[in-house]
Amino acid sequence: MTTVISASSIMDGALLLIAANEECPMAQTAEHLMILNIIDIKNIVVVQTKVDLVSKEKAKEHYHQIKKFLKGSVAENAPVIPVIANHGINVGEVARAIEEFIPTPKRDLDAPPLLYVSRSFDVNKPGMEVSSLKGGVIGGSLLRGRLKVGDKIEFLPGIDREGKAPKPITTEVSSLMCEGGKLEDAHSGGLIAVGTNLDPSLTKGDSLTGCAVGAPGSLPKVSNELEITYSPITRTEFDNPPPKSGEPIVVSTQTSTTVGIVLNYKKGNATIKLKKPVAVEKGSTIALSRRVGQRWRLCGWGKTK
Repeated sequence: MTTVISASSIMDGALLLIAANEECPMAQTAEHLMILNIIDIKNIVVVQTKVDLVSKEKAKEHYHQIKKFLKGSVAENAPVIPVIANHGINVGEVARAIEEFIPTPKRDLDAPPLLYVSRSFDVNKPGMEVSSLKGGVIGGSLLRGRLKVGDKIEFLPGIDREGKAPKPITTEVSSLMCEGGKLEDAHSGGLIAVGTNLDPSLTKGDSLTGCAVGAPGSLPKVSNELEITYSPITRTEFDNPPPKSGEPIVVSTQTSTTVGIVLNYKKGNATIKLKKPVAVEKGSTIALSRRVGQRWRLCGWGKTK
């Protein structure tokens, strides 16, 4: 849930899967719909799965449960498609519904590129010759603009340094890949892998996850403190009062997750001091988790101011 909220800016739509052999809604399904309402994703296709595990009458009854569950939500008018995935039944209908109800938005290809790193890794195998080594690789989705092989890019906040502020780094795009193979340029609308000229030791083990990447000088400023609007999430399994000054809280935005301390909270607005700085734009969606017992639990969300 935290990941969906914090990375909602790269979502064009959603499939809401509901199993026909279970009562609707199950607790997790209710949470999923709650998140869709929070992030205001209106392009939704509902998939009624495992229809082959129930009778025809039970499937119809379950369909009416789904429609009642969706009433008044962002998915109220979404199509509900019964599917038997094991036999490929209605899979084509799901694809048609995706095309119709989750249209590809117009992309701003002329804007400065902006990508948030969701993965970073070293693709070299142990024992490779030095002359064959490849630079570090990052993975993510472009929010806007395009990247081309040869483009200069900057990483913010950059490389973590113990006891010191992260150090911004710049490099060049050496290659671009998607699931279908190599690319000469890439734009919004899917996951891409970006090869760089960075020392692979800087990218191994997801060490650059959470960084903003784009043309030097065009990225959002790095912040150690966030001012946000705050909206609580109703949780039945634990008390969820407003945050208190001095309370530790986990902040997730885009692909970055860090711990913060609430400096103050008043009338739906909060100021949070971050342990690790982030580079996010105004209006970015933030997911907030508080400690409940021995676990961090999602408690609210907001937008950066």
